Amino acid sequence: MALTPAEKSAFIRDGLLIKRGAVGSDLVARARVLVDDWLRESMDPALIHSYTQRTFAPELGGHPDLLGLFSSSGAATLAGALLGDFQPVSTTQIQVRIPESQPEKAMHVDGVACPHLDPDELRTFSLLVGVVLSDITDPTGGALRYQPGGHLTMSEWFRDQWSLGITDQVPPDVDARAGTPFLGAPGDVLLMHHLVPHAVGRNLSREPRIMAYFRVSHVAHAEHRLQSLRDPWLDYPGLAGLHQAEASS
Repeated sequence: MALTPAEKSAFIRDGLLIKRGAVGSDLVARARVLVDDWLRESMDPALIHSYTQRTFAPELGGHPDLLGLFSSSGAATLAGALLGDFQPVSTTQIQVRIPESQPEKAMHVDGVACPHLDPDELRTFSLLVGVVLSDITDPTGGALRYQPGGHLTMSEWFRDQWSLGITDQVPPDVDARAGTPFLGAPGDVLLMHHLVPHAVGRNLSREPRIMAYFRVSHVAHAEHRLQSLRDPWLDYPGLAGLHQAEASS
């Protein structure tokens, strides 16, 4: 599964791409059975806050039927088309928005100044790959809300105004924006630059919203975590030249 020049240009501009139906229905079905069984038989309602901060079904993160959503579909090829070489992906984050059970997640960039982390700690990566496991047709059904082009705004903020230890996750003008809800069907894939700020709304629908996420890092990301916050194309060597050419045209 390749990316066209137009799709690469869109990713440079918006910081994200949505590939509809990129994961086959058989892979989605196997993953959904695992998650549904866990929600029904193993979830501890008292730990919903902890699951929301980290992952639901933590004991299943390395299960082949969940990892297969990335490695056995076109998602891994798409990630490679953007990043080039990336570190092995060995775990899945399952995020569920249960009707009326969780508060809104404020605008943030993953792994930076998280409320449950030391402000001096960075748990960053390069690319978020999300696979839809349930129908997400209602913007009020716990949808992720992203800000197209926000990766460029955030890199400027990290470069010019932010330093390690600051507890603000995003600047006030970014925090004030509602964002665009990500809607989709099972098998759709979201490819989102790590620096795109995003929030997650409450689920006001009757059905849980279920996503599988993969945090993908360029092979050299761990060597320059701080620099990659300030240079949005440091982890995207194949796109850096294209970005410069488009900026100068």
